[in-house]
Amino acid sequence: MRIWVDADACPAVIKEILFRAADRLGLELTLVANRLQRVPPSPHIRALQVPGGFDVADSEILRRVAAGDLVVTADIPLAAEVIDKGGHALDPRGEFYSAENIGERLTMRNFLAELRGAGTQVSGPASYGQADRQAFANQLDRFLSARIRK
Repeated sequence: MRIWVDADACPAVIKEILFRAADRLGLELTLVANRLQRVPPSPHIRALQVPGGFDVADSEILRRVAAGDLVVTADIPLAAEVIDKGGHALDPRGEFYSAENIGERLTMRNFLAELRGAGTQVSGPASYGQADRQAFANQLDRFLSARIRK
């Protein structure tokens, strides 16, 4: 199992949690982004910089992800495609996307995009806080513990 991170918009605190988990468990972790990403020296952690452009990082993740891999992303369409490939997708706020909830998420995302396109003021997500960080760390720990025991 590998961990892939849609890193351009991923909070730094989440990257730090992932760095520690990858080193502690010896898991391969790759940050994929349009911008250069700083990663700690580790045989398990690397950064992959892709050219700028719409969904280039997402496409690279999808090209490389395998069934059973974990992708950390807030991008709902990317999460849907990861799930379709048999992977797992975890939001930086600690919520897993699943076959059961991804359709609803895509519908809501598209609805909000239509509202914004029509000029309606739609508030964005709440600011990222300590509760989000803790929820992510807890979900990641549960997920990795279950996978490592197998």
